[in-house]
Amino acid sequence: MKSSFCAIAFCVVLLPAFSACSLAPNYKVPDAPNPAAFKEAGDWIEAKPEDAIERSAWWKIFKDPQLDALEDQVTEANQNLKAALAQYDQARAAAREARAAYFPVITANAGATRQQESLTIANVSSKSLYNDFTMGADLSYEIDVWGRVRNTVAANEAQAQASAADVAGVALSLHAELANDYFTLRGDDAAQAILDKTVESDQHALDLTTQRYKGGVAAEADVDQAKTQLENAKTQATDMRLQRAQLEHAVSILTGKAPADFRLPPAQPVCKLPHIDTGLPSVLLQRRPDIAAAERRVAAANAEIGVARAAWFPAFNLTAALGLESATAAKWLTAPSQFWSLGPSAMMPLFEGGRISAMTDEARAAYEQMVASYRQTVLAAYGEVEDNLVALHRLEQENQTQTAATAAAERSLAQANDRYKGGMTIYLDVVAAQNSELQAKLASVNIEVRRLIASVQLIKALGGGWQPPPPEK
Repeated sequence: MKSSFCAIAFCVVLLPAFSACSLAPNYKVPDAPNPAAFKEAGDWIEAKPEDAIERSAWWKIFKDPQLDALEDQVTEANQNLKAALAQYDQARAAAREARAAYFPVITANAGATRQQESLTIANVSSKSLYNDFTMGADLSYEIDVWGRVRNTVAANEAQAQASAADVAGVALSLHAELANDYFTLRGDDAAQAILDKTVESDQHALDLTTQRYKGGVAAEADVDQAKTQLENAKTQATDMRLQRAQLEHAVSILTGKAPADFRLPPAQPVCKLPHIDTGLPSVLLQRRPDIAAAERRVAAANAEIGVARAAWFPAFNLTAALGLESATAAKWLTAPSQFWSLGPSAMMPLFEGGRISAMTDEARAAYEQMVASYRQTVLAAYGEVEDNLVALHRLEQENQTQTAATAAAERSLAQANDRYKGGMTIYLDVVAAQNSELQAKLASVNIEVRRLIASVQLIKALGGGWQPPPPEK
């Protein structure tokens, strides 16, 4: 029995040495557009920003403690992120399952049966009723001559790496979505403060106009205009509260809480608009998790071509059996009851109706699809960066002009109020000046929020400082 074990072990150790061939094409990352610089960067972006995007917590660049706390809750409690992590665990398990094919499958068996042979079958001995006691082990091993197993493993490992990048992409999107909602909500808080102050001012103006009307100084139409202005401001203030409540609900869901259990008290924004270094466009290919995921899926599809092509060639297997068999229990575990077998086998398709050819064509078409998806992902990434660069550039210009417009609107309203109190103009001029000032202030808030959101979107487009994980060992 010892010699048989040695023979099996010898074959298992040496046969993998013959597995040196792979039918998968030599893989290289597909060519993709790679401009030398971003078109919309211009000279307005600082070459060396004061702050750097942190690898694991890019939102800290905005220096808002409340935002930091909420982003941490997204990492811990968001259900979409947990689902992505579970999907990644599935991909890793599938890769381990594929790697198991590198090793032989050994199964143990034992049995005790009593049998009755048919007496009408030729060559059956007179002793047709007997016992059969068996105990042994079987071994089967695929000799990976054509690389089918190795390419299957390579495809599954690439898919697992793509899934890891997917997790990073989901996390990046969720954190960016929370930052966008948070900044929009804080913008609503600022707008709400402006509207509440406007309502207070309009109420004071209505009281003053009513007194002037009772004193015979103002016309009744002035009272109606003042009341209309007040009610319109109240309507806008109520609508702003609606928008803010819905944003608060969205933030609660992102942080894994029911809206009924979450409250974010109103506050004025404390965050600062950061300076963001875009780096070179070529670096984008290394920082974007969606690009990394798309490239890994190209590698997986390339390996699948090798799996499909291997079906054209013979499949070699090594099988072995070792055990004990006896007709009596007393002699079951003795040396004469030993049996063993060892030998290779080969199987090759001779006719399969074009199935293997179709499988190979399917694998090649899947590869071309993944290549096209990869290139499209790269193009979309460059487009997102350019879009948000030009947004930051133009919104900075808009902020300067809108600041000047707001200051002019404030002066115009003050002059209109003075002229009306002095009886030099009608109240309609005051209403027009009030509307202009209110819209100018709300526009200033809106531009500031859009600048913050554009910064978030630029960081997201740049990959959030993400780096691909090292390969698993």
